[in-house]
Amino acid sequence: MGIGSFIKKQFIDVLQWNEDVDGVLSWRYPMQDFEIQNGGVLIVRESQMAVFVNEGQVADVFGPGTYKLTTQTLPLLTNLKNWDKLFASPFKSDVYFFSTRVQTGRKWGTPQPITIRDKDFDMIRVRAFGMYSYRVADPRLFFKEISGTRDSYTRDQVEDQLRGILMATMASSLGGANLPFLDMAANQALMAQQVKGDLATAFARYGIGLDEFNVASVSLPEELQAALDERISAGMKGGMSADKMAGFTKYQVASAIPLAAQNEGGMAGIGAGLGAGLTVGQTIGAALGASLAPQPIPAAAPAPAPAPAPAPAEDSIEARLEKLKGLLDKGLISAADYDSTKAELLKKLIG
Repeated sequence: MGIGSFIKKQFIDVLQWNEDVDGVLSWRYPMQDFEIQNGGVLIVRESQMAVFVNEGQVADVFGPGTYKLTTQTLPLLTNLKNWDKLFASPFKSDVYFFSTRVQTGRKWGTPQPITIRDKDFDMIRVRAFGMYSYRVADPRLFFKEISGTRDSYTRDQVEDQLRGILMATMASSLGGANLPFLDMAANQALMAQQVKGDLATAFARYGIGLDEFNVASVSLPEELQAALDERISAGMKGGMSADKMAGFTKYQVASAIPLAAQNEGGMAGIGAGLGAGLTVGQTIGAALGASLAPQPIPAAAPAPAPAPAPAPAEDSIEARLEKLKGLLDKGLISAADYDSTKAELLKKLIG
C-alpha cells in the first residue's frame, strides 16, 4: 500500500447511533472504506443494542453502555477473525444498531374476514380491530429472521410481516378456543387475552416482544349478522317451557315456508309429501293462526251450557285465507305458493 493511500485511509474512533429518523428499528453503521480503530469506543444508548457481524455471521451483542473495543470486549469476533493475540491494527466489521424502544399505538385489523371454528355456530367469519405495541427483544434473532443485511429496516416494513403473523395466529387461537364467539365478542378483554399469549409466542420466534394487545371492536359480516339476529329472535321465542317451545316451533314453521318454496315442486311438493295440498294450507293456517292471533285473557270457566253448534266450515277457511294473505304480504311465501294454496282452500270452500 502506497503512503498516499495510507494517509487517505480513515479510521473510526467512536461508533454510535443518534436515531435521527423516527420509525427505524435497525440501522447499519456506514462503514464503506472505513475501518474500526483498535481500542475505539462503542456507545450504545438506553433503548438500543448493537451487534457486530463478521461476513454475515452474528458475533458480539452489546446492550446499553460504553465499551472500549479490544479482544476482551469482542471475544466472538476475535474467534471468528482468528486473532490469537491482541490485535494491533484497525479491523473491518459490520456494526448494526437496533432500537429496542416500545413501538406504541400500532393499529391492527382484518381487511378481510377470517374464518374460525365456533362451538355454537360451527364456522363463522369474523372482523376485528384493535391496537398493539411491541419492541425488538432479541436483536440476534431479529437480524437473522427479519432485518438481515439491509442498511436500515423500518417499523412499516416489519409490520407488513407482523400483519400476516397476527392474522394466522388469531385464526388459530380463536378457532381452538373453548369459549363461544358470543362470549368473546361480549367481552373484548377476554378475546384479547385469548389471542395475546399465542401471539407473543409467534412474535418471539422473530426476536420481537409483544408488549400490549387489545381488541377495540369485533363484528360479523352483514349476512352472518342477519342470520345471528334471526337466531337470537328465534331463541327469544324458544326455551324450556311448553309455551315458549310452541312459539319456537311456530317460528320454525313460518321460516321454513320460503325455503320450501325453493325446493323442487314448491308447496305442491310438500303437499304431496303430506298427502294433499289442502293439508299444507291447514298446517300453515293452524300454525300461523295460533302465532298471529291475540292471546285471550284467562277468565273464569263459564257455566255449563249446551254444546255450541260447530262453526261453519266456511268461516274457518276464510280465516285461513286471511292469514295466508298476511304471509304473502310479509314475504314469507311466494306468489305462486299463495295462489296454489288459495286455490285449494277456495275449492274446499265452494265445493
